[in-house]
Amino acid sequence: MKDSPNWFMWSIAFWTVVMVLFMTVGGFFMFRKFLKVLPQRDGKSKLDWQNYWVERSRPLWTEESKEFLEKLVSPVPTAFRDIARHSIAAKIGQVAVESGASQVTEAHCIEGYILATPKRDHRSLRDFLEKNEIDYSAYRHLLG
Repeated sequence: MKDSPNWFMWSIAFWTVVMVLFMTVGGFFMFRKFLKVLPQRDGKSKLDWQNYWVERSRPLWTEESKEFLEKLVSPVPTAFRDIARHSIAAKIGQVAVESGASQVTEAHCIEGYILATPKRDHRSLRDFLEKNEIDYSAYRHLLG
């Protein structure tokens, strides 16, 4: 009779560890989001700048460039795709606006996609571009 509560204690310990792990992972992502909202030296946060470039470049996007953006974000897991789409679109918009273009082209999309992708993911980025037969030879210097 004394050993019967033993399994109950182990199950509580197991679920305690699981909950702490879930809270740690969630906290990590919340902290990353918090860092994006902190103002930089210019007084605007990373998120403010992303919103600025998306809004500033909105009239430059064509249906073809929007479809190409969807193709570029397709390898991103569904849960993170909206966030990735927004940050990649912001970088593409910045590239297009700063080049003085009248519309977002495939070249802007490729360059912005490479610039928006963290260096740790450049290997998978290269694999994705090659698998989809997207010519990125003009932007090889951007890949680390």
